[in-house]
Amino acid sequence: MSSPPIGVLALQGDVREHLRLLTSLGVPALAVRRSSELDAVAGLVLPGGESTTMIRLARTFELVEPLRARIADGMPAFGTCAGMILLADRMLDGAPGQETLGGLDITVRRNAFGRQVDSFEEDIHVAGLDAPVHAVFIRAPWVESVGDGVEVLAAVEAGPAAGRIVAVRQGPLMATSFHPEVGGGSRIHRLFVDLVAQHTSV
Repeated sequence: MSSPPIGVLALQGDVREHLRLLTSLGVPALAVRRSSELDAVAGLVLPGGESTTMIRLARTFELVEPLRARIADGMPAFGTCAGMILLADRMLDGAPGQETLGGLDITVRRNAFGRQVDSFEEDIHVAGLDAPVHAVFIRAPWVESVGDGVEVLAAVEAGPAAGRIVAVRQGPLMATSFHPEVGGGSRIHRLFVDLVAQHTSV
């Protein structure tokens, strides 16, 4: 069975890397910059980048309300790093006036791990995968708290941030603090592709 098309929000950030990974999994992948392109996909990746820039560009491209409507309507979405911030219902340490798209019943802390210089890598266990994933954290957020319907998929396992939540899933929505498109293989993306297939076949 062929996979339904999955889009990557292509306003800023790691767009090419996500498109390449999805294509490597045999998924028709589409860069999404306008609402007509959003209408053509069954699921959407919101990439890492700069969350304030991405939401501002989404406003400029008149994508904020169409994105919110599709997410509210049950479109599967996967946010990585800045994308996690965009999907969060609540945000701490945001820029003045910064908004999110919402959908995930989580509170995220922006730049929680510190500045670019505090970026780090760690192998972490992710629920549903049989071997650890090499996770790359770049000025990453973490999940401060989750609502009742949110499943925690992974947490930092060592160091001063041990125990901090860095991957979650709620229904058709997934998010990671880290960048699975950078050096982490394709298993996290496969989880999302399966999630899209599951919610488009219902």
